[in-house]
Amino acid sequence: MKPLQLEQARQLLALQSQMNSIVNTDWLNAGYPFLRAVVVEVGEALDHLGWKWWKKESSDLQQVVVELIDILHFMLSHELVAAKGDLERAAEHLVSMSHPSCDAVEFDGSRWMLSRNDPRNLFELLAGLAVCRRNELPVLEACFDAFEMTWDQILVQYVSKNVLNIFRQDHGYKTGTYIKEWSGQEDNIHLVDIVATLDVASANFSTELYNALSMRYRQR
Repeated sequence: MKPLQLEQARQLLALQSQMNSIVNTDWLNAGYPFLRAVVVEVGEALDHLGWKWWKKESSDLQQVVVELIDILHFMLSHELVAAKGDLERAAEHLVSMSHPSCDAVEFDGSRWMLSRNDPRNLFELLAGLAVCRRNELPVLEACFDAFEMTWDQILVQYVSKNVLNIFRQDHGYKTGTYIKEWSGQEDNIHLVDIVATLDVASANFSTELYNALSMRYRQR
């Protein structure tokens, strides 16, 4: 996995700042616990991957990736707050942290290996670090790498989820009027289905995705 590039970091942060501003124009000063949200999303990722030894489970790897993208959203938000909204400063810091070849992270007196590790262990590490207010991009990169994802692929997934997040806000997510389950499936699953039918390299990808979501939502 190649390191995060500066232009990719700029694009991710700009989209995240835009999304957060839709939720609250003063989000930078709101004191939102973004790393707490990382902990919760890790739990959801583990549930999709499967970890319970006392029952039969099946993994939904597409939804695991969706949860990892959610985690990225919150980690980007944390970086933007730390940089006081300065996108260039946050982008440079993210790039400086990006070390996909990083072999280990020191945490709680132990050395946690990142490469060739069970993704479940990596998720635990990510949650533990977040609880301690440590935003460790190499650990998230190791999680993505475990599913053989590159930053180019991550960017496509991120843009897709960002479109869904904006769609949710436009349709009453914050006020509680948005319906998250359509035709017996959560909107995250519809998102994956729709993206698979579109040309992600198209200059109109975001617009086409938003329109397709709107059509399905009306038909629910």
